[in-house]
Amino acid sequence: MKAAHKLLFVLCPMLVLGFIYYSSGKLHCYVWGQKPQPVVEGPVSVGRIVGSGTASLQRVHSGQHENPSRPVFDKQGFLLNLDTKMPPELVYKYGNLTEGTCKPGYAAAKMSAIYPKFRKPASMFLDRNFKRLSKVTNYLPPFGFKTQERIIDVILTATKNYGLGPDLDSLSCKRCIIVGNGGILSNKSLGSRIDEYDVVIRLNEAPVSGYTRDVGTKTTLRITYPEGAIQKPERYEKDSLFVFSAFKPLDFKWLRQMVFKEKPHGVEGFWKSVAHSVPRKPSEIRILNPYFIQEAAFQFIGLPQNNGLMGKGNIPTLGTVAITMALHNCDEVAVAGFGYDMNTPHAPLHYYETVKMSAIKEVLTGVFILAVI
Repeated sequence: MKAAHKLLFVLCPMLVLGFIYYSSGKLHCYVWGQKPQPVVEGPVSVGRIVGSGTASLQRVHSGQHENPSRPVFDKQGFLLNLDTKMPPELVYKYGNLTEGTCKPGYAAAKMSAIYPKFRKPASMFLDRNFKRLSKVTNYLPPFGFKTQERIIDVILTATKNYGLGPDLDSLSCKRCIIVGNGGILSNKSLGSRIDEYDVVIRLNEAPVSGYTRDVGTKTTLRITYPEGAIQKPERYEKDSLFVFSAFKPLDFKWLRQMVFKEKPHGVEGFWKSVAHSVPRKPSEIRILNPYFIQEAAFQFIGLPQNNGLMGKGNIPTLGTVAITMALHNCDEVAVAGFGYDMNTPHAPLHYYETVKMSAIKEVLTGVFILAVI
């Protein structure tokens, strides 16, 4: 595999976790395809080391000495002294597997080693038993579905399907990749590699047609919300699930209209225009479990809870939510197309646009955005 390919893929769940944990002011912009430069922020920071086709996080010390054998956790419960070595129990379980073989339970096992609070069981989508999900029943959207139970019941009665489909649901081991929308994917020819994964997850209206050499042809599911959904029916992939992520009560009303092929009336309550139709059968529509938004925001990143209400600065990006979902439901997790490279002002912001990085440089001064969505 070409060196550029190795650098663009995150085959180690440790780095996937790093994307989540070190965001919201904790993560610097680590650039795929460049020689990594450790960054020092205060007494201790985190640098990214890449080698042999895998990526990991290594602490960069500046004047502090700690006992390397003693685990140190931050206030969120994450292991601070990250190690590039695989824990002995994982070496025993996975060390003898042939390279390229899917490792059952690997992402969850690695995640638990880094974040002991992690508990894998969390269904990808809502089903008819959604009211039993105690962690989200008392939260309003986007962190739960309180007040929306009736309309969700109506929608789920129509969709009748609540998984990835028989073929994927029957796999004993699933390899998933979340494809971000970053311009960093441009001219990397990663399409064939992306298509090798069992589950290919895309975000919002990022196009595939015309960019297959870099982003692949396969789309298993596309996660979006009303304002982010593809508005031109012809741009939808032939075979993919439409996965709805709600951020406000009005979003559920919009989804009901899409499921029952009703035309939305106006855009009041939305922050931009929304799609008037989704060319999918009800059986091809899913509702994302809002627990992943809640977990990404409050547990992984540590955003302000604001009494469980949506407010300024406490909503994770959709890319973060997708990674969180994958960690719970996939045996191996990879990401591609994430991150901004502020050192290349003439590079494209998104792989499908002509807008350059320089256009957002001032906006991002002092701020890091985890995912390009």
